[in-house]
Amino acid sequence: MASAPIKLDTAIIGGGIAGLWLLNRLQQQGRHCALFEREALGAGQTLASQGMIHGGIKYTLAGALSGASEAIADMPRRWAECFSGSGEINLQSAKLLSEDFYMFSSQQSSSKISTFFASKLTRGRVEQVKGADLPALFQGQSNAQVYKLLDIVVDTPSLLKALSEPYRERIFKLPSKHRWLKEADKAQLCLTNEEGEEQIIQANNFVFCAGEANAALLENLGLKKPAMQLRPLQQVCVKHNLPYRFYGHCMGAESTPRLTISSHPCEDGEQVWYLGGSLAEAGAKQSPEELISQAKLELAELFPWLDFSKAQWCSLPINRAEPRQKGLVRPDKAFAERAAGINNVIVGWPTKLALSPNFADQAIEQLQAADQTLSQQSSLPHLPVAKIAKAPWDKLFPSKEDLSP
Repeated sequence: MASAPIKLDTAIIGGGIAGLWLLNRLQQQGRHCALFEREALGAGQTLASQGMIHGGIKYTLAGALSGASEAIADMPRRWAECFSGSGEINLQSAKLLSEDFYMFSSQQSSSKISTFFASKLTRGRVEQVKGADLPALFQGQSNAQVYKLLDIVVDTPSLLKALSEPYRERIFKLPSKHRWLKEADKAQLCLTNEEGEEQIIQANNFVFCAGEANAALLENLGLKKPAMQLRPLQQVCVKHNLPYRFYGHCMGAESTPRLTISSHPCEDGEQVWYLGGSLAEAGAKQSPEELISQAKLELAELFPWLDFSKAQWCSLPINRAEPRQKGLVRPDKAFAERAAGINNVIVGWPTKLALSPNFADQAIEQLQAADQTLSQQSSLPHLPVAKIAKAPWDKLFPSKEDLSP
């Protein structure tokens, strides 16, 4: 037997940074909202990201400011205001892994990178560092050509905590038994508890921001648009005991980074270098063994003074979900649009962690365009609170306790 429906202004489906950012913004506006997550907060692309809040300089290497670089250029400032407590959301409790991000050249790209960074396109957004100002990883390496970018790196588990704590009572784990209903031109969510009792969630608007799972959500309602594209990656995790935390792009002969490195703390106190860039894009077509072999060669060539002989290695396949683009090109900015064929569903992808505020802007614009009256406050569903997921490297690598006899 079903109880009375729970009525919400907005029901957010997906508990990554994009969904949590939107929840915070909507609750600040006085809306009656709830967020529903199928697994755990950040379990998809959020915790698999490198935590970079970047300003798009890496997209300008083709020689001109693209739509992507312009859309993202203001993101570091906007996030920095939040981290300082003066922005749209108070993120003072989130931990920054680094306030500096670097770009360095491999031998074959040194001329290209120096010419580019001297151009007017990047003036004021990049500065070359030398001598004592070099990051510790490059100290004593006289041939190093290193530039500091106006980018920051955030610890994503602490960011998830900072975004979820203010509205924890509104963040729920979906039961395994749930289904979508289509009543006339509106969607409803039907939840079934362990006793077989049903609870209907009605909302003026559902916002799907569940990454790759958006496609299945739409399919459950018989909808096809907005369509999604997937950009497969396979990143490499290197767990080591070297004393270097580093965050940066290595530029190669192409216009995209040859290798992107970020450093992340593990639960056992050790650290992981997380490797992305062109290595991860090409790695999507390789076996884990082939990719790890390639990663070892890359690091040996770029950092011959480092010893990775005692490091642990593994790979992490990821699908980056995006709105479908003509020719499957990279989208320029975040995306939020009403689903075709139904009145109360908005579908969106931030496309990048850094663009989560931009996603919230677009979703709120769609909500305001409907000009609906706020719902009367109704009760919230009786569901468990969604917990924060473990970082992927803490799941992939055994801890010291696991290895002890």
